[in-house]
Amino acid sequence: FFLASPFTFTLPITFHSTATMRRRSAAAALLIAQNSSAFTLPPSWSCSRPMAEQTTAAALTPLDHELESWASSSGYGGIDKSIPSGSSGWASFRKVTVTDPPSSSDCNDGGDNKKVEFFVKSSSRSSEEMFHGEALGLSAMYACAGGGEDALRIPKVYQYGDYSDSKGSYLIMEYLNLAGRSDDRALGKAMARMHMAPASEEAGNPTGAFGFAVDNTIGGTPQPNPWTKPSSGTEEWIAFFRDHRIGHQLTLAGDPYCSNIWDNDIAPRLHLLFEDLTGDKEIRPSLLHGDLWSGNIGSADGRPSVFDPAVYWGHHEAEWGMSWCAGFGPQFWEGHRSLIPQDEGFLDRKPLYDAYHQLNHYNLFGGGYIGSARGHLENLKRKLNAKK
Repeated sequence: FFLASPFTFTLPITFHSTATMRRRSAAAALLIAQNSSAFTLPPSWSCSRPMAEQTTAAALTPLDHELESWASSSGYGGIDKSIPSGSSGWASFRKVTVTDPPSSSDCNDGGDNKKVEFFVKSSSRSSEEMFHGEALGLSAMYACAGGGEDALRIPKVYQYGDYSDSKGSYLIMEYLNLAGRSDDRALGKAMARMHMAPASEEAGNPTGAFGFAVDNTIGGTPQPNPWTKPSSGTEEWIAFFRDHRIGHQLTLAGDPYCSNIWDNDIAPRLHLLFEDLTGDKEIRPSLLHGDLWSGNIGSADGRPSVFDPAVYWGHHEAEWGMSWCAGFGPQFWEGHRSLIPQDEGFLDRKPLYDAYHQLNHYNLFGGGYIGSARGHLENLKRKLNAKK
């Protein structure tokens, strides 16, 4: 992804989609490349020499041309160093510095005023296919995270696009040094701040709708994100989650038992789970990370950071559908609830949001996840029957 770390995560393999595994492999390559003394570059490509000197030993690649053009037009001088930092099956990575770098006060770094370094991803495929959704998701998270020491540390996206004169694309973002998960109370509070950020043009949601500007993926599963109507509330959220989250996953799963209980016992009465969220408690769109589990949580510059998202605008409670493998303890919830108190019907709705991710895991990995999904749906049926 976009972060580098001096240590290695141990991640449970059963939670990884094919796409996520590719990203994890890329991250591992990045860690090795940036932290291993065994990693060396060819003598003709000295990392200590400016790009202008390097070109005497090797011709500029299409990516080099794009980086030089971007640095010059942005007022950052030229490329100082461009260090290969690993690759995956779908992209290559570089750590890049420029001769006249911007200050990190330009980013939401909490005011450390350091010189910005850049992390560059490149691919032989088009920007629309590779980096458009990622750039929009990161930019929305960056806008909603806010600044200050109690905000999430999200990298700023500087530019992305296709090569001007050849096939391929690139994404330029702020370089962050990733460390391990730190203060859970700070993480809970920072997540609440992102959830509380209003929908806006800067954050990519000028109409206050649920959904997102592009469809994306959760793991390797397509995640449809059609916009609802402007100024959407609880009614629109119920329809969105019914059709484009649970309904979508059930179509992919093809499990008759789950589909039957959903279609006949839950979906027609889904509104009963949201009776406490009307009037002044009407659901308003919150920006969601969308796939928040322990493997997507770390820290950077002493602040909590989350990554590898499946971003969309939704009900903030839907963020906790993966909490069964996120390790959120009392301190996390204390931090989050200090800004967003728990709503009355939260525990009744929790199986709904869990079911989405259990169904997705079944669609990715098969096996026992379908039993967990059935259990959540049966639980919802019992809760709805009790509301009669």
